[in-house]
Amino acid sequence: MSNESRTVGVLGAGTMGSGIATVMARAGHRTILFDVDENNLKRGLKTVHGFFDKSVQLGKLDAAAGWAAKDALVGSTDLADLAPCDVVVEAVFEDLRLKKDIFGRLDEIVSDSTLFHTNTSTLSVTGIASGSRRPERVVGTHYCNPAPLMKLVEMVDGRHTADWAHKATEEFLGSLGKVGVVTKDRPGFIVNRFLIPWENSCIRALEAGVATKEDIDAAVLGALGHPMGPFRLLDIVGLDIHQQVAMRLYEQLRDPRFFPPPMVERMVAAGDLGRKTGRGFYEYDDTRLFGS
Repeated sequence: MSNESRTVGVLGAGTMGSGIATVMARAGHRTILFDVDENNLKRGLKTVHGFFDKSVQLGKLDAAAGWAAKDALVGSTDLADLAPCDVVVEAVFEDLRLKKDIFGRLDEIVSDSTLFHTNTSTLSVTGIASGSRRPERVVGTHYCNPAPLMKLVEMVDGRHTADWAHKATEEFLGSLGKVGVVTKDRPGFIVNRFLIPWENSCIRALEAGVATKEDIDAAVLGALGHPMGPFRLLDIVGLDIHQQVAMRLYEQLRDPRFFPPPMVERMVAAGDLGRKTGRGFYEYDDTRLFGS
């Protein structure tokens, strides 16, 4: 797969889908953001446009490039509109049956040469690929969150992923300016296998009164060299998403380190999900998820 402009479909207009669509459009690929819910789709498109507008305001993107990126993006609630796609990235809710069904439906819509990428962070790529009559073209591509700002993508081959699909995926990720790391098809892959227990430990330290959220974030930045503290990151990811990912990994691994602390349940119940709701561990006037 060359670095020329491609048509890319992104399924799911939530936090991850919107972030991935931002990456695609910024790289110059014609991008179709799909969601079954028109309101979700409108919010997703607004999120992407907001990222580009803010990037221009901050001088990280010139005005012409910002307009071009926004022009490269369209939205749809009709799966048939993905027919011309060279690559489809699935970023819908972490439900195995749903993901399998989508790939099965796409088999009847797109070309046999279209790459299928799944952004799953907790489910088996092999299991998801079994929904397609061509599982050899399915590759796991787990974009680290926030996708527009983080360069790393975990590449995961399913049991039947073909060499051509793996190589084409590597080349495609290169066209996005991303760095791919290869991991086995195991729960949590690399990043979440380490990240979720660590984030839970930070939350438990806050619950125990070890330090304030500000000081824990500052310690992680200053001593560990992370680009973002755990509580700022959790607010971008969303406490509801953290809870879902943590529970799914706990259910598969039965390791208590993955079980989300009580504070997470209380915050989710209160609707304090993070930046997208204006309040999580911190409060926000600007609820745009990316570009801060």
